[in-house]
Amino acid sequence: MDLKEYFPFWNQLTPKQQQTLQISIHKKTFSKGAILHYGLEDCVGLLLPVSGQLRVYMASEEGKEITLYRLFERDICLFSASCMLKNIMFDVCIQAEQDTTLLHIPVEIYKNLMEESLAVAHYTNELMASRFSDVMWLVDQILNKKLDTRVAAFLIEESQLTQSSEIHVTHEQIAHHLGSVREVVTRMLKYFQTEGLVALTRGSIKIIDEKKLKELALVSLK
Repeated sequence: MDLKEYFPFWNQLTPKQQQTLQISIHKKTFSKGAILHYGLEDCVGLLLPVSGQLRVYMASEEGKEITLYRLFERDICLFSASCMLKNIMFDVCIQAEQDTTLLHIPVEIYKNLMEESLAVAHYTNELMASRFSDVMWLVDQILNKKLDTRVAAFLIEESQLTQSSEIHVTHEQIAHHLGSVREVVTRMLKYFQTEGLVALTRGSIKIIDEKKLKELALVSLK
């Protein structure tokens, strides 16, 4: 495997560092729905999807969930190894949304590279800043967008990801993504259906009026 395709800092590593990384990385496969990381007490190392899709989310003690961001091919998951980052207390869970193959980098290996290489440390800081930007964007969505707008945006995003107007997702799964509850999401989707925006069937949602759904997705509380 040509690792320089996955790590922007590869050419700035010494031959010894490249060899250490090469022999330490393991390829792993997870089935859809598998939980890969359980929070701060589960420091599994860095995860880099080669194929598939991961969901990074937070969960309350009551079981309520909200998706923070998703990871696709060549996205590095840093917070699955947050134990190596000083003063970072980011308690997240990670789930495979599709059958996923990824590269696993042990914590100590990457931590040593950060300490030895300015290029790796700089890349890690940029990646961390990018992820926090994703989280801050989500906070803005929660504070400044109504739930109908967020549901509409979620449906548009899912349609674009799957390249299909028919989305195979349950109301419970949507609620988990948005930090809501199934009953509220169900009422919202039924309203969308009466307005001619979607058609609901068991286990799937078909987008009927994409234009109006996109317009709704842009509406804010302000």
